[in-house]
Amino acid sequence: MADDKNQPRPNQLNIEISEEVADGIYSNLAIITHSNSEFVLDFVRVMPGVPKAKVKARVLLTPQHAKRLMHALADNVHKFEAAHGTIRESEMPEIPMNFGGPPAQA
Repeated sequence: MADDKNQPRPNQLNIEISEEVADGIYSNLAIITHSNSEFVLDFVRVMPGVPKAKVKARVLLTPQHAKRLMHALADNVHKFEAAHGTIRESEMPEIPMNFGGPPAQA
């Protein structure tokens, strides 16, 4: 009998990820905008004492997908908090964030 473990099942999606994408991008600021047909999520890395920051990744979504993402993220936050305790929210820091250190110098 043939091994069925490696055979694709109906309605199964095979997802691959490159090594570069798997490394991820660190972001400590997300900017979300939308039009009547899409949501744009810009992920930014703000560095201490640096008044300029670059968008490190941009994701475009349909409104329907944005809503599914919102629900999936809320579900994952709920599961995380159930396992690890409530995530403490703090006030939004001023931009640029200085993280309590001196301003950057060249």
